[in-house]
Amino acid sequence: MNEPSPRFWPIFFELYESLPRQGPGNRASAAKALALCSGLPPVPAILDLGCGVGFQTFYLAELTSGSIVAVDNHAPSIERLRAAVKERGLAERVRPLVGDMAKPDVPSASFDLVWSEGALYNIGIENALHVCRELLRPGGYLAFTEAVWRKENPPSEVEASFDMDYPTMGWVVDVLAFIDRAGLELMGHFTLPDEAWWDDFYTPMQQRIEELRGRYATDGEALAVLDQLAREPELHRQYADFYAYEFFVVRRACCCIGSCALGSA
Repeated sequence: MNEPSPRFWPIFFELYESLPRQGPGNRASAAKALALCSGLPPVPAILDLGCGVGFQTFYLAELTSGSIVAVDNHAPSIERLRAAVKERGLAERVRPLVGDMAKPDVPSASFDLVWSEGALYNIGIENALHVCRELLRPGGYLAFTEAVWRKENPPSEVEASFDMDYPTMGWVVDVLAFIDRAGLELMGHFTLPDEAWWDDFYTPMQQRIEELRGRYATDGEALAVLDQLAREPELHRQYADFYAYEFFVVRRACCCIGSCALGSA
C-alpha cells in the first residue's frame, strides 16, 4: 500500500472540517431511525459518539427534547461544534467534549440513546457495540450507521479505496451477527438513500474542493491531493450499487421481567 503524501492529511482536514458533515446521512434518515426508538423518555439523555462537527447533533436537538453529550477525538471539530452550539443558543442542552470513542469520559449506564453516524468502525464495530452497550441504561437504544458491502466482486478501484479506509468492512449479515453477540436486540435497519450521500456531504465536498483548487492553483502537490480526494464522490457516482451505509437501531434489554417503558416514572 502506498503511503499518503505528507501533504495529504493537512489538506484532508482542511477539506473535511469545512464540510457540513463528514459522512453520509440526512435529517429524514435520522427521523426514521428515531421512530424505531419507541418509549424514549420525554427528555432523553443522549450521547452522540464520534460527532465530528455535529451536523447530526443538531438534528437530534431539533427532533428530541433531550440533553446531548457530543464526543469526538478531533479537537478542531469539537471547537467548531462549540462555536455553533453557542451561536444557536443550545449551550444548556448540548455539551461537546474531546474524548476517546473507545473510552469516553462519561458514566456507564447513563444514556437513553447512544447515536453514532459512520464512526463506530474507528474502534472496530464488534468492540464498539460492547462499548455502547455499557453506556446504555437498561432499555436504552443505540442507533448507528455502518458501511457495508452489497454486491460481490467490486471494481478494483473501489476495493482498494475501502482496503485503505476500512479493510474489515463486512456485510449486513455480519453486523447483525455482531449485534446478536453483543447481547443487543435489533429494532430495525434500513439503507441510507442516495440523497443522504449527496445533499449534505458529497455536493458540498465537490464545491469545497473547487474552492481549494483555486487557493492552491500553483501548488502541484496540493492539487494532486485534491485530485485524490475528489475521486471519492466520483467512485460513488459510478459504483454505489456495490456498497452502502446501513442505519441500525438496537436496544439494550431491560433488566426487569416483561416489558419496561423508558419514560415511566
